[in-house]
Amino acid sequence: MQFGIFTVGDLTPDPVSGKTPTEHERIAATVRIAEKCDEVGLDVFATGEHHNPPFVPSSPTTLLGFIAARTKNLLLSTSTTLITTNDPVKIAEDFSVLQHLCEGRVDIMLGRGNTGPVYPWFGKDIRAAVQLTVENYELLRALWDEEVVDWQGKYRTPLQGFTLAPAPMDGVPPYVWHASIRTPEIAELAAYYGDGFFANHIFWPSEHTERMVGLYRKRFAHYGHGTPEQAIVGIGGQVFIRPNSQDAIKEFRPYFDNAPVYGHGPSLEEFMAQTPLTVGSPQEVIDRTLGFRGYVGNYQRQLFLVDHAGLPVETVLEQIELLGTEVVPVLRKEFAIGRPADVPDAPTHKSLVAKKEMVDAEFAAAAAEGAEGDA
Repeated sequence: MQFGIFTVGDLTPDPVSGKTPTEHERIAATVRIAEKCDEVGLDVFATGEHHNPPFVPSSPTTLLGFIAARTKNLLLSTSTTLITTNDPVKIAEDFSVLQHLCEGRVDIMLGRGNTGPVYPWFGKDIRAAVQLTVENYELLRALWDEEVVDWQGKYRTPLQGFTLAPAPMDGVPPYVWHASIRTPEIAELAAYYGDGFFANHIFWPSEHTERMVGLYRKRFAHYGHGTPEQAIVGIGGQVFIRPNSQDAIKEFRPYFDNAPVYGHGPSLEEFMAQTPLTVGSPQEVIDRTLGFRGYVGNYQRQLFLVDHAGLPVETVLEQIELLGTEVVPVLRKEFAIGRPADVPDAPTHKSLVAKKEMVDAEFAAAAAEGAEGDA
């Protein structure tokens, strides 16, 4: 399994200190967070994409390219690239360049986003969100898979004789995850292409995530990509950790109570009971996270949200230290127990290249056999 951090890059006032970081400070803090992930041995750092205040990550590939130069092992991803409003040609180009820069340490998570006004900002109609997702991904797939692309759709001007430059590294594009909070059509899209499916798994009860992942697994098998258990699944989660749960709850409560995304609603205790949010000791986070397998099955990627709601960067770095030293090592060991041999590992560039080489060798052998038969 892969374990890591995902950020939405919010710029939120600290309710304890009263300080709001500048945009410059928030971007610099994000880089420090990614470097800390690499330092403590986490596998993945993923950034969101937003084009409006109070968020800062409007150019994920720029940010990830800078982080790539400052890390050694970290796999870099997005915690949503907007497939609806970004041009597929630009997505293909940006991520091909990024892939070459970081020697394959990159994949991509595609989604529709959660900010309605972004559609007209980029000349799109939100009423066509699902159709844009399907059509744009069809084109993106063609750009990565075909040397010369002739394409025509409804929402974009046609392409004639277009060749992507640079081509994906080693002929293998970044692995694609399709992310959704509540849209079954996205689970269907991921299943159709045999790509990964990432369930946000933050604001909704476990039953909802179970249904979404279950649908994806069923349809993955329907399209002939393998058994339901072999589908590639990632999920999110929210944690706040201190050595004992009382201190964790006391420290996190003002951030929860004032957070724009869920403040002034259910109490912290109610939200913890109704969603996967875990505020407590390392052992409590371990126990809660291990429980996710009970309703999503064996899965490949677990990302945690730890840097939102105005938390100071020093506190966030402490959270990552606890994850890297006390939580994730135990999760790695425990998740491996009883994991069936036919459940795939999380995809990496190395594994995808090996798979391509095997398929190419099988195709060449079949072609040679056919030629001998013709002779």
